[in-house]
Amino acid sequence: MTLPALYTLASEYRDAAERMADLDLDEQTIADTLQGMAGELETKATNVAAFARNLEATAAAIKDAEAEMAKRRKAIERRSESLRAYLLNNMLRVGISKIESPMFRLVVRDNPPSVVIDDAALLPAQYLTSPEPPPPAPDKKAIGDALKAGEVVPGASLARGKRLEIK
Repeated sequence: MTLPALYTLASEYRDAAERMADLDLDEQTIADTLQGMAGELETKATNVAAFARNLEATAAAIKDAEAEMAKRRKAIERRSESLRAYLLNNMLRVGISKIESPMFRLVVRDNPPSVVIDDAALLPAQYLTSPEPPPPAPDKKAIGDALKAGEVVPGASLARGKRLEIK
């Protein structure tokens, strides 16, 4: 048997409770009727919570797999760089600057010149850049502490939300 959606069961439960409050029924009849409806609601809520846990476990497994794949990718990239350096060093060592093969062509080339900074403290100011300072950000901990202590902080207030805990 497939139960209706959780929001449908919740609406039906709330509507039934409101209708029975308007009727002249004894407490036991109201309690029995709502208890019967609560069973379906609890079953559906339990199923939804189990599905949520399943999704959380799947997401965690994917996150672990991503981390493992990233480690593997980095290892393969390092291996590739090492092999390229190995090939370049040996071609330079024997004085070969070009190798032709049916699959590809290997050519030793000079890189464009790059700047090497020996001592940054000796550089004139015209060759230095200043990073933009980060914009000021609210210190939520300090604001929260002030509000909890009864202080008024313009532009801020405390709010208490709800969360579902599945144990």
